[in-house]
Parts: sequence; C-alpha cells; structure tokens
Amino acid sequence: MYRSQRLALKYLAAAIGFFGVMTLAGLMSAYYYINPDFLFGILHFNIAKTLHIDTLVIWLLMGFMGAIYWFLPEELGIETVGIRAAEIMFYLFCLVVLAVAAIFVVVQYGGSDNAGMWLVNQGRKYVEAPRWAAACIVLVMLVFSYNLIGTAIRARKITGIMGVLIVDLVPLVVLYLDAFPAFRNMSVDLFWWWWLVHLWVEATWEVLIGCIMALALMSLLGTSRRIVETWLYIEVALVLGTGILGLGHHYFWIGTPQYWLAIGGFFSAFEPLPLLGMVVHAIYDAGTHHMKTSNRPAFYWMLAEAFGNFIGGGVWGFMITLPQVNLYAHGTQWTASHGHFAFWGAYACGVISVAYLVLQRIRGAASVDGTAWRWAFAALNFGLIGMVGTLLVSGFAQAFIERAVGGSTLEAFINAQESAWFVDGMYARFACGLIFAAGYVALVYDLLTIGRRVPARAAQPALP
Repeated sequence: MYRSQRLALKYLAAAIGFFGVMTLAGLMSAYYYINPDFLFGILHFNIAKTLHIDTLVIWLLMGFMGAIYWFLPEELGIETVGIRAAEIMFYLFCLVVLAVAAIFVVVQYGGSDNAGMWLVNQGRKYVEAPRWAAACIVLVMLVFSYNLIGTAIRARKITGIMGVLIVDLVPLVVLYLDAFPAFRNMSVDLFWWWWLVHLWVEATWEVLIGCIMALALMSLLGTSRRIVETWLYIEVALVLGTGILGLGHHYFWIGTPQYWLAIGGFFSAFEPLPLLGMVVHAIYDAGTHHMKTSNRPAFYWMLAEAFGNFIGGGVWGFMITLPQVNLYAHGTQWTASHGHFAFWGAYACGVISVAYLVLQRIRGAASVDGTAWRWAFAALNFGLIGMVGTLLVSGFAQAFIERAVGGSTLEAFINAQESAWFVDGMYARFACGLIFAAGYVALVYDLLTIGRRVPARAAQPALP
C-alpha cells in the first residue's frame, strides 16, 4: 500500500470509533426526553446533544478524508505529496477532538467573553468548539488541500473527478472561516452562520461525497469514467445552481427581508434534483452491471447512500422548506427527523461503503459477503428509519398542537410536550435508537473480522 492508504486506514478507523461516540451521545440525548432527571447536576442535556451533533460532523469529515487519501494515489498514480504533514495532522485532529470532548464534559460552559469563546465554547450550534480548536481544524483542512493540489501538480494529471475535487476545496476551507466571527446583531450572525451550516455541510459535502462515490463506483463495479464524471458534472451544476439561493429557506424567521420567503421557497423546491441525479446514477450503473460485484456489503451500502440521500435529504427536506409549512414545522422534531435521515443517507452510508471496499483490498478476502454485515445493515437502517418515523410523528404533534392550534404560546408548548403522540414518539425513538446501537456493534464486529474468519467448510478436513 501507499503511505497515503495506510493513513486512510487510520482515518477510517477513527471515523468508525467516533461514530460510536456519536451513537452513545445520541442515545443519552434521546433518553433525556423520557427521563428529564437523567444525570441531573452532572451532565446537562445540551452537552449530550452537542456531543452527538459535533461528533456526527467530525466522524463524517474523517471518513471523507480517509476515502480521499485511499483513492488519491490510485487515481493519480503517485504517492500523496506532503504525506508526512498529513500524518501529523491526523494525530493533531484526533487530539483536538478528544480535548474538546473533555472540555465539553468536564467544564461544560464558559463565559460569553473572548476568553470563553477561545478556550471553552463558542455557543454556536454545530460549531460549539472553542476557537483554538476551530483554528486547528482550519490547519488540518489547509494541509489536506495542499496534499491534493500538490499531488495533482506533481502527477501532471487532472482527471474530471480531481478537477471537481480541487475546486471543491475552496469552499471547504473558506466557508469554515464563518465559525470565527461573533456578530453582535443576531440576525447578521445567523445569516452568515447558515452559510457554514448549509453550504459547508450540505452543498460542499454533497460535491465531496459525489467525488468519493464516483471513485468508489469505478473501483467496485468497473464503471466507465465517462459515466460517473458526466453525472458528477450535472450534480455540481445543480448544487451550485440551487444550493446558494436555496439556503434562503433558513432565512425565513431570523429577521431578514421578506423577499427571502419567495427566493428560499422557490429554489429550495429544486434542491432534490441533484440528489435525484445520484439515484439515477446508481440505478443506471447497477442495471448495466446486473448487480455483479464481489463486494455485496459495499454495493448495498452504496445503494442505501444513493436512495437515502434523495429521500432523506430531498423529499424529507422539501416537506419542511416551503414557508407555508416551515412556519409550523421549524424547530420541531419534524426538523430533527429530516436531519437524521439526510445525514445518514447523504453521507454516513457512503463512508461505510468505502470502509468495506478498503477492507476487502487489504485483507485479501475474495469476498466479504457473510452474515454479520447483513445484521448490521438491517439493524442500522431499520433503527434509523424507525427514529425518523417516530420523530416525524412527534414533530407533527408539535406542529399542530403547539403551532397551528396553540399559536406558539408557552401553554401550547407544554400541551404539545405532554401530548400522547409526542410522548409515545419519544419512547419509540429511544427503542429504535437501541436497535441502531446494536447495528453499530454488529458493524464494528464485521469490520474487525473481515478476512480473518475461517469459513466453516474450509476448516473441515477434506473427505477421502
């Protein structure tokens, strides 16, 4: 293997590990809803929720970087430039994440002055990490960009996928800088904060996972480069054409001018289109190759990524983006339902697919088809869809009882929280979370033992 690919293994292993932390923090957050006194005076609900959301972002980002470091030397035919710096950045990244997690759990809260924001917590959702940690993440992203661009220059080779990937590095680095400003005007602060949350996590990552899936499809199914690059160009054009103005659906209720209701509502309606392109892409390739692959887990996780991307990000997102609906759905569990489905379908399934591709290569297994991955696939997806459905039911209760009927008063809020639909939904969500956690355990077991388990028939002595 290239050194870059050995680094990729470390990134993917760290990603799966932090995936487990995210799952545990998610279970804790779900349990708070059915037992508000859980860990009272020890760990506040907001901290558990912050760990859940921030770890989600971190493990996916690490998974993306691991996938790129794996495919890059094979795509360009040479070792990754600056690989030593990349290896140092991996350890820095892990140390920063562990340090921030420790600060969140032990210190939990800091002051609202500059010292608090630099050392403890910025207090901004999704970017709660203190500024020193954000600065380290920017450094990691800069070195990552140097690795990709430097390798392409030395190889004197720019494929279509690499061209898109290199262009995508610009917003990947620049948009994250929105994590640093602290505007005193809340409307201004939220306006630019959404550029980070929507365009960095949704649009920029959407292009990034598109590049990764294009490389994975060529490796998994031998798909023509012309096919994957054509769909990739279409996806990029649609993401750029709808994503920037489509983020206006986040501007409805934060004090921005009224024209954002029309702009955000109209262009958000087109956002499912690039996701649909990815689904068509997957179906076309699957039909062409008649589902023939030696790596069924990677293939099924790739299909789950494609369909989950369109349904979770597109359909579920579209349900709440029109201002006429968003007025009642904004900030309810309905939104959480979309968030869980979108992140899982758009990104998580793709990272798991790449992990199976990589392990098949390094373990020398002729096939990774077994039993454990099926249990993991079923439990993770069943648990996730169960959580999505129960959150949706609870969100409906909030939207109708609290918003549409109650008029968003404090009394209406309490009535919605005490509604049988909401309460039962929270219990069901926790139960589905336990199924999801069981799927994670099965996934880890399978990833650790692929290529190392001795088939029962091979272990038996040969018959005379």
